[in-house]
Amino acid sequence: MQNVLMKILKFVQNQSAMFRLLLLLCVAVSVCCRVSAGSIDSLLERIDSGLSQKIIVDIVPGQDDFFEITQSGLMPKIVANNKVCAAAGVHWYLKYHAGVQLCWERPSAKMPMVLPAVKRSEKRIANVPVRYYLNYCTFSYSMPFWNEKRWQQEIDWMALHGVNMPLMLVGSSAVWRQTLRDIGYPENKIDAFVAGPAYQAWWLMNNLQGWGGPLSSDMYERDARLGKFVAETMRSMDMHPVLPGYSGMVPADADVELGLDTADPGLWLGYIRPAFLLPTDSAFAGIAKVYYEAQRNIIGDGGFYAMDPFHEGGSTEGVDLRAAGKALLGAAQLASPGSKWVIQAWQDNPRAALIDSLPAEDVIVLDLFAESMPQCGDEISPWYRQDGFGNHPRVWCMLLNYGGNVGLHGKIHHLPTAYRKQIGDSLLCGVGMTMEGIENNSIMYELLSELPWRDEMDMDQWIADYVTARYGVYDASAVKAWRLLCASILNAPSVNHQQGTTESLFCARPSMNPVSASTWACSEPYYDGKDVIKAAELLASASEVLIGNPSYIYDLVDVTRQANAERGREVMARIRAAAQSGDSAVYRRESGRFLDLILTQDSLLATHPAFRLDTWINAARDCGSTVEDKDMYERNALTLITTWGGREASDDGGLHDYAHREWHGLLGSLYYDRWSRWFAARLDAWPNEPEAIDWWKMETDWISQYGK
Repeated sequence: MQNVLMKILKFVQNQSAMFRLLLLLCVAVSVCCRVSAGSIDSLLERIDSGLSQKIIVDIVPGQDDFFEITQSGLMPKIVANNKVCAAAGVHWYLKYHAGVQLCWERPSAKMPMVLPAVKRSEKRIANVPVRYYLNYCTFSYSMPFWNEKRWQQEIDWMALHGVNMPLMLVGSSAVWRQTLRDIGYPENKIDAFVAGPAYQAWWLMNNLQGWGGPLSSDMYERDARLGKFVAETMRSMDMHPVLPGYSGMVPADADVELGLDTADPGLWLGYIRPAFLLPTDSAFAGIAKVYYEAQRNIIGDGGFYAMDPFHEGGSTEGVDLRAAGKALLGAAQLASPGSKWVIQAWQDNPRAALIDSLPAEDVIVLDLFAESMPQCGDEISPWYRQDGFGNHPRVWCMLLNYGGNVGLHGKIHHLPTAYRKQIGDSLLCGVGMTMEGIENNSIMYELLSELPWRDEMDMDQWIADYVTARYGVYDASAVKAWRLLCASILNAPSVNHQQGTTESLFCARPSMNPVSASTWACSEPYYDGKDVIKAAELLASASEVLIGNPSYIYDLVDVTRQANAERGREVMARIRAAAQSGDSAVYRRESGRFLDLILTQDSLLATHPAFRLDTWINAARDCGSTVEDKDMYERNALTLITTWGGREASDDGGLHDYAHREWHGLLGSLYYDRWSRWFAARLDAWPNEPEAIDWWKMETDWISQYGK
């Protein structure tokens, strides 16, 4: 691995000053001189007006990522080698010296006129140079309706949590429209290829085309403007955005419309995949060049490119994988000399043949679900690869959330131990947060973001420190509540392979024996729901002291929501027992209790905007500049979190409720109506099973009637 690092170092030193700023793999190299903190001041001002005048921030470029916290007169001082590390140092000071944690629930905070003094200086050096962030799916499950303000807030969050290599997909629709125009693809077919705003993650992973569209000209233009803003803002903080590279994707009919030699990757859960342009086609290099030129004009240059062909079962029949890998990397490096390929390790991707002949220093592999099913370093993992990813460096990632589902979940005690075991591996170059949905389980992301800056940690003390910084004051009941959560629902066993939270049965399509809401959740009963209920009671008892803190208010709603979901699971067990024993009276009584709990949950979640459907829908409609566009954004928003797609994908493909949300507005209408209809039908048919109910039709009717 040392030879790989030396090659990267030599390459970086030979590049222009501009490209040096864009390039990072397993070392960070900068000129040895002092530069100003620049946009760090703007970040501090967004945290609290005047904060930039209360903290001294110095950037002293160097080879290792570090931050140092000291006291200079009456002011705390942060010294770091770049802006991301400086921001991470600022957040470390705020958490551990000033008692202020910044998070999704609390992105800003009122600070005192004179900040608390640094009583003990400290210097922290990152144990890995790459801190990766985001999953393709995050852009669809959490981010499709964000504006500049929300993106600025997220980039601030990234910086404060030390992220230096975020995925950046915004603007891709505009890039592809320009590319297809320039290569002569029929104008009237472009909109049938580009996916809708909530479905672009799977389009860019070559799973589907066109679904959720067509986009209007205003929608393309909005995406282009936003993509440029997001990429430039990331770069202004010394981040290195990973842009979508040219992965060989072309429209499925490109063989007919453009005369291209393509391979058919087959279907993905009923959807037609884009075709794969064979690298032997003489047009391959030219199309890739047109793509990268369009991207440069709209988004800017890249030093890192995400390319994930053949994702989730895509057929490689007829494709020379070694030639394809060389062609994809070669096209990226022709467009941006020395750029790196960032590829997801998910299921059987990447196929070894795709990358094994490529230079070690030119590919970074994201071990996407490493906290549960690592492909390297854990021989008992179902996805373990004997040869790993060859000699290519890898990033150890935590996926944690699937589908943007709401629910507490984590492997909080396993995480530090599992990560620390990887540190001795010479091929480990980073740590990543690759969740499908964000704005949940802040404690898990706070923990993971600190692991690159820590050697050892006392988890019991860390939990107490986390709660104190999050709420701004120590409260024994709150600490006890979180320790209980961290010993139960947030403490899934290391061998637990479920996809995210143990899902709320309120959100499930009704059945005789519901286990989860989504098809592949694989939920396992690894905790006692009574512990969650007790934690909710403890957290509520701290309200007199903590009620003014926005993070506490969020947590109180969230943990109470989880407690209600646990009560729902208990009631469902009694409903199931009554059905098995043939006791219709108990069945009727307990099903009524279950419905009452759904309405109680709906009322609780109405109290916080983070748990309301109208927050999601209003953000979607705000993206549109015309009534027609607003309606399309809304349809995307509603369909994604219910049926997900058409009947074949939803029912036969299993995608229904994959992105379900335990939100006010869904609980009190769709979810309540589904369960009410099921219970009534079950009792009418007693003791037999009721006739099958067409849930997909019921759900699509709800989508069409929403807001009317």
